[in-house]
Amino acid sequence: MRSLALAAFALLLAAPAAAQVEVAPLAAPDYFSLGSRDTGLPGDLWRDSSGPTAAAIIPVLGARPLTPAARDLAWRLLATAAVGPEGAGRDPAVAGARIQSLLALGRPAEAWAAAERAGNLSTHPALAEAVAETALIVGDDDRACRIANDLSIGRGEIYWLRLRAYCEARAGETGTAQLTLTLANERQRDPVVARLVGAVIAGAGDPGAASVRSGLEYSLSRRLALDIAAAKGASPGVAAMIAGPLPSQTLPDPGLAGRFVRPEGRAAEFDALIWRTQAADSRARARHEAAVLLAIALGATPTAEQRAAIAGFTAPQGAAASGRLAALDLAAAAGLKGETALLALAIVADAEGKPRPADYAPMVSALRRVGLADAAVAFADEAFAALQIE
Repeated sequence: MRSLALAAFALLLAAPAAAQVEVAPLAAPDYFSLGSRDTGLPGDLWRDSSGPTAAAIIPVLGARPLTPAARDLAWRLLATAAVGPEGAGRDPAVAGARIQSLLALGRPAEAWAAAERAGNLSTHPALAEAVAETALIVGDDDRACRIANDLSIGRGEIYWLRLRAYCEARAGETGTAQLTLTLANERQRDPVVARLVGAVIAGAGDPGAASVRSGLEYSLSRRLALDIAAAKGASPGVAAMIAGPLPSQTLPDPGLAGRFVRPEGRAAEFDALIWRTQAADSRARARHEAAVLLAIALGATPTAEQRAAIAGFTAPQGAAASGRLAALDLAAAAGLKGETALLALAIVADAEGKPRPADYAPMVSALRRVGLADAAVAFADEAFAALQIE
C-alpha cells in the first residue's frame, strides 16, 4: 500500500508542465483607452508618440492660457479614447493630469468619460483625486465617497480629509465627520469648506452662501440647496457643468485659411496675397509677409518668381524655443499625430496663450502634414485675424 502511494506521488511530480496552471500578472490598464469617440480624432492618434513628451506637456494644458483654437484642439486631443503613448498611457499620474486638464479646459463630461471606469485608484492618490473631483462635479457623490473610503495611500492629505468629512456627514456619521473635519482644519483651515461641511453635519441652521470653487464645494452647495447661480469664482469644470453641455465643435467656420486648403482657387488667393504684400507700406509689410508664410504652411505653392520675393522677407521671427520647433518638425515628418498636436499646444502654452505671428506657420504646417487639417485651419485663421488679414 505504501509503495502505491509513493508511486502516485512520483507520477504527480512528473506531470507535464503543460498541465500546471501558470499565473501571470495582469498588465496595467491603458487609461487613454477610456474617453470619448466623438472628438473627430482617429483611433491611432497616439501611435508611436513619445511617452515622456506626453507626460511633460499634458499637465501644462490645464495650467496655462491657450488660444481658442488651441483650447479646442487640446480638449479633443485629451478626450479621445485611443491607446495612449508608450508608457504614458499606463501611467496613473499622467492619467490623472489628463482628467484634471480636461476639467480645467471646461470639459467635465469628457473628463468623466475618461475617469468613470478608471481603476487601480486606491494606491494612486493623484489619479484618485482627479476621478473623485470629476465625480463630484457630475453628481456621482457615491463614487467619490467610495474612492475616498478605499484609498490606502495619502489618506491624510487635506483633500481626502475634507472629502471624507463630507462623506461621513452624508452617511449620518456626524461624530466621525466632526472629528475628521477638525483634523482637516488643523491641517489647513478653509473657512468656506468648514462652513459648508459643518452645515451638512449639523443638518440645520443657516449654511451661508453657495461656493463653487471646486467639485467638493459644488457638491456641498447642491446638497444644501444653495443658490449656485449666484456664486462667483467657479472652477472651469464646475462653471461648464452649471452652464450646460458645450457643442463638440466650438470654433467658427473656416475663413481665409479654408480657402487656402482647397485646391480650387488656391493659386489665385496666393497671387492676391503676394500682390498685397508687395504693395504694402513699410509699416504693414511685416504683417503681410507673415500671412504669406501661413498660406505656404497651409499648402500654397509659390512660383519661381514668388519664391525669389519670399527669400527677401524680413518679418520678425517667432518666440518659440528652437528645441520645440525641432521636435515639432521631427514629429510631423514621422506622421505622429498626437505628439505633433501636443508640441503645437506646448508652443502656445509657452507663450501664455499669445504666440507671435511667426510662431503660427510651423504649427500650421506640422498639423496639416499629419492630417489634422481642421486644427491647422483653425490655427491659421486665428493668426490671420491677429494679423488683420482677410
